[in-house]
Amino acid sequence: ADHAGKTVLLNLWATWCAPCRAEMPALDALQKEKGSDSFEVVAVNVDAGDDVKPKKFLSDTGVATLGYYRDSTMTLFNDLKKRGLALGLPVTMLIDGEGCLIAHMNGPAEWSGPDARRLVETALKPESL
Repeated sequence: ADHAGKTVLLNLWATWCAPCRAEMPALDALQKEKGSDSFEVVAVNVDAGDDVKPKKFLSDTGVATLGYYRDSTMTLFNDLKKRGLALGLPVTMLIDGEGCLIAHMNGPAEWSGPDARRLVETALKPESL
């Protein structure tokens, strides 16, 4: 509900997931470049336990633009898994401002590259979808 009307790139990650760790700086760069009133990268940590390890990881890797979101119960991941949208981590979904799933992928991606920028730009222009 906090993101209603906003296109969201939702990413689930964990500190123990090597591909997740590798793509976090790119997600941070995408948020820094494209983040606005109409677009946000929402990276949700799914580590069990407290906030210490995930926050230390974000600090150590220089991730500063992303908001801090957690689901230590893995409820979100398990729900996506039941729906066939998540096979493992990382998992990323592009959701439009009306809450509709536009695209999803399992595995890492270069989120700060030109293909990711084009994907976001296209998603922000509903008439082009």
